Amino acid sequence: MKIVATVPLTDYQRSKIAAAVPGADIVDRQCRSREEAGALVSGGCDVLLTFLIPNDLPKQAPALRWIQLLSAGADHALPALKGTGIPFTTSSGIHATPIGEYTIASMLAWARRFHVTIRAQSRHEWSRRAVMNNLDVIRGKTIGIVGYGSIGRETGRLAAAFGMRVLALKRNPDERRDPGWCPEGLGDPEGRIPERWFGREGCAEMLNQSDYVSVTLPNTAHTVKFVGAKEIAAMKPGSYIVNIGRGAVIDEQALIEALKTGKIGGAGLDVFEKEPLPAESALWDIEEALLTPHVSGDFRAYTDLACDLFAENLRRLSSDRPLLNVVDPAQGY
Repeated sequence: MKIVATVPLTDYQRSKIAAAVPGADIVDRQCRSREEAGALVSGGCDVLLTFLIPNDLPKQAPALRWIQLLSAGADHALPALKGTGIPFTTSSGIHATPIGEYTIASMLAWARRFHVTIRAQSRHEWSRRAVMNNLDVIRGKTIGIVGYGSIGRETGRLAAAFGMRVLALKRNPDERRDPGWCPEGLGDPEGRIPERWFGREGCAEMLNQSDYVSVTLPNTAHTVKFVGAKEIAAMKPGSYIVNIGRGAVIDEQALIEALKTGKIGGAGLDVFEKEPLPAESALWDIEEALLTPHVSGDFRAYTDLACDLFAENLRRLSSDRPLLNVVDPAQGY
């Protein structure tokens, strides 16, 4: 078996892959463009580990059996793979810990007014009087999780540990078990944490009950402006929303208006409709918006954990068992 990785592998990562498929020919190189990735696979391969999808991939690697994406989302890969019939899987699950922690950190920062005190610190101002009457705790509050996949489930587990009431929304709320990759001790594989489950039609109802909202949806044809003006209008007054999914999932202008008018209390945003966020965006100047540059899923051991998942899928491929995190092109994830 020939395995091509368009990222450089460490000794640890290479050893994990080699142990999963002894005798495999492993070729790795840093590729920063589709053209570089195409040149690397041009000699053919059986399996591809990549962020990038090379142009004319079926022609470049006609014997390709499967692609393992290094990303949790598949929206960037779908156009290039449409109609090829090549199965591909995502690295969904490896982001659960960093993004779950990010979401809770964003909520805590807002509740404890860190965004106010940090700005005051830069001005050398003692801000006790400015914040002491607005401090809060998240224990006892309700969190509504829009998209109860691997990230949503780990967010729910952490929120429950903080004493929060958890509500969950997913495309089919009757399917509560998580079929994806889930390391032991993480997430909510059996779907036991949420107090209530909602389908798409119940989004506004769930938001109306939630003090905090976590949006973890991927970007697909079905999720654009999923949280639209109607849903934002239904949000609980003074509530706080965190978006770590994709910027297009929320109606950004409706969110800006809700923040400006005080309809909702605040927002923690890691993703935006346009990235980088334009300098003229009103979000930069809204004090109750906590902004980060699309980094919630990043952490030092990212590729190590991705290779753990990749190795498990390699073992499954070798033994003709179903792969984890297979993308359904019709659904977009």
